[in-house]
Amino acid sequence: MGVLSDRRDPRVAVVGLGYVGSCIAAVLAERGLDVVGVDVDPHLVDELRAGHCRFEEPGLPELVRAGIEGGRLRVTTDYAALAETDVVLVTVGTPVRRDGSLADEQLRGACVELARHLRPGQLVVIKSTVPPGTTRDFVLPLLERGGLSGGKDFGIAFTPERLAEGTALRELRTFPIVAGGLDADSTRAAGGFWQRALGVDVIPVDSLEAAEIVKLADNWWIDLNIALANELAKFSALFDVDVLDVIAAANSIPKGKSNINILLPSVGVGGSCLTKDPWMVWHSARERGLEILTAPAGRQVNAGMPGYTARLVMDELAALGRPAETATVTVLGLAFKNDTGDLRATPTLPAVAALREAGCEVRLHDPLVDPDEAEKLFGMRPVADLDEAVRGADCLAVLAHHRRFTEIDYAALPVARPCLVLDGRAYFPKDRIAGLRAAGYHYRGIGR
Repeated sequence: MGVLSDRRDPRVAVVGLGYVGSCIAAVLAERGLDVVGVDVDPHLVDELRAGHCRFEEPGLPELVRAGIEGGRLRVTTDYAALAETDVVLVTVGTPVRRDGSLADEQLRGACVELARHLRPGQLVVIKSTVPPGTTRDFVLPLLERGGLSGGKDFGIAFTPERLAEGTALRELRTFPIVAGGLDADSTRAAGGFWQRALGVDVIPVDSLEAAEIVKLADNWWIDLNIALANELAKFSALFDVDVLDVIAAANSIPKGKSNINILLPSVGVGGSCLTKDPWMVWHSARERGLEILTAPAGRQVNAGMPGYTARLVMDELAALGRPAETATVTVLGLAFKNDTGDLRATPTLPAVAALREAGCEVRLHDPLVDPDEAEKLFGMRPVADLDEAVRGADCLAVLAHHRRFTEIDYAALPVARPCLVLDGRAYFPKDRIAGLRAAGYHYRGIGR
């Protein structure tokens, strides 16, 4: 690990230029490091070389373009470029299979290629989310096949990725990094690298496994907390109580080192992490004879929210004398969360499917998503023009409330009257709800 101590600015490779890898590579280049990104997708590499970034993240396209044009960021499909670097960050996708086990194809492929070019003195840092024990028992043996012995000729550490889409660049520059290595030297080298590269605090932990569990613990908590919020919303609705009032009041008292922090209910949970990491926990525990109950419980609650939301739409329309078979529903926002174009595991998909199965005519509108990807996923193409999308609609289902939607003048929209606004993730304040009602809308939210 001496190479990291005697080189002020280590050369860095990022293996896997998806959303996470592109963010990390761009920020490291911005910080003045020489970065080479490696990906097996030639189309993605060609786009990045041209200064184009396909990922919807505020500031990321500009950062990628600046890195490419300034020569600090290079991208390639050739793993041989790894031999020139001092630190290799592995950020490939790690999905799970239906049983919760790791689908290791991308990680295996990256490690096999990396082993062919690994040289003494390099530090390998895994950032892809994996079950505990994966870095030690899966990654390390694959790397050792390249002829180097783990912990002696190269270092290996795990530093979990803990970014949220929409705020990833700010979080990269400010969030503390958790680092756990194969040995003390690897932990120290990984921590030193991140402190030098990003200037952030580092939290060292005692092992690879401890660092792997940290990421799982984060997302296990988030998913379970959202499940609590979703069930609290259903419970509050039984008593005609606004769940947002309840949450704000409940969160006002201290507990432990901070306040109670119930998150917000919504149409459901999506994305590439929260929908899989709890199952990773469950499967890993089951393999070792422990039956985890909270992870699948949270998943079951959150996976049921799209259907619950669709039922709210149909019940409210029926109360307005618009049975589903004759109703037109326009869905505003298709992505899995606000202010992103990411359609991975979006809860909007099953909500739309339930509405269509009930007989509703459904139209889609989302200015942030790729229309081709949306058409492939939903089986229908989004309507680009907002007025065209909502014309004559009996319901506007706001399932992802992008900043652009805050400019919508609902009073001027050519919808049917009265029209239902189903708030699936907008969290409209009460004065806005009053304005919608004054404009002839019927409002209903999740737990509101």
